[in-house]
Amino acid sequence: MMFRSEAIALIIGIAAINFGCDKKQTAAEKTADSLAHCIADGIPSRAAAIQNAGNVTEEKSDTTGMKWIPGGKFLMGSDEFPDSRPMHDVTVDGFFMDEHEVTNAEYARFVAATNYKTVAERPLNPADYPGVPADKLVPGSAVFTPTATAVSLDNPLQWWNYTPDASWAKPEGKGSSIKGRENYPVIHVSYEDAAAYAKWAGKRLPTEAEWEFAAQGGKGNHTYYWGDQLKPGNKWVANIYQGSFPDKNTKEDGYLGAAPVKSFPANNYGLFDMDGNVWEWCQDLYRPDYYQKSASRNPQGPSDSYDPDEPGAVKRVQRGGSFLCSDDYCIRYKAGSRGKGEVTSGSNNLGFRCVMNKK
Repeated sequence: MMFRSEAIALIIGIAAINFGCDKKQTAAEKTADSLAHCIADGIPSRAAAIQNAGNVTEEKSDTTGMKWIPGGKFLMGSDEFPDSRPMHDVTVDGFFMDEHEVTNAEYARFVAATNYKTVAERPLNPADYPGVPADKLVPGSAVFTPTATAVSLDNPLQWWNYTPDASWAKPEGKGSSIKGRENYPVIHVSYEDAAAYAKWAGKRLPTEAEWEFAAQGGKGNHTYYWGDQLKPGNKWVANIYQGSFPDKNTKEDGYLGAAPVKSFPANNYGLFDMDGNVWEWCQDLYRPDYYQKSASRNPQGPSDSYDPDEPGAVKRVQRGGSFLCSDDYCIRYKAGSRGKGEVTSGSNNLGFRCVMNKK
């Protein structure tokens, strides 16, 4: 869970608090573009207000817009990342999967039908923050903001800002909207927000084994989910970061931020954006050592969450990387890698897609 002093520090703009981001990390260790650590500490926790999902009524489900994933045996993980070892054989049963990330238009229909309020839209309780002025305790979420010049990559708070009023409906905060972005992936969704939508749609969030099997597209284990070349045919085939991170995105792939769904080629299963664009929630709790004891068939993740960077936080696995992934900083868009996120936190590079069992 969040550390109260650090959460308050971000809200009121005190930059001197140590968020645990000053230690040097290798590229393989860095996952902070998903708010994996450092930022999660500073996002105001709404842990006491995440029970909305239980009140959502399931609608009639169907497989429109989903692809059948046949299931089978595959090699899961990556030797390049400490928490993705060892590589191991896993078998998953077949399932349906959304062909693209859940869009703003789809999430808007869910909200209209249920009056659901996302975690980022819910008020903070002043009782949880004694001594902090009430006008500072406002709903909001984390928004990536490029720096003016090149900076050290040791402190993600230089490019992540807690933005009042930022939510799925107001991606950049006050004055912004999703008008004209109906076909973009919904963002600023916490795990509970994603799970609530999945329940309403008669679906569920994927296990990370299902997610990785689907992302491989039947091609087996490669450097990237699309193959072994970063730019096959000298073309960008996923929405990631090009240029100098975090100050200058050259936009070689055509996008500064998230791209509309289906902007890049689908894989062999007909799935879009399994690499880059926005991180996607999985149902598994996160532990860095889970692969050492994972079940070989339909693994469901560990029974508890543990991240040595934040021992008190409850985290779930995120997959796929985002438009902020860069070989200069976070390379977790590469095949077999894992992201992680504190369950009440959202950001403007975090979304999800759903799966459904065959009935």
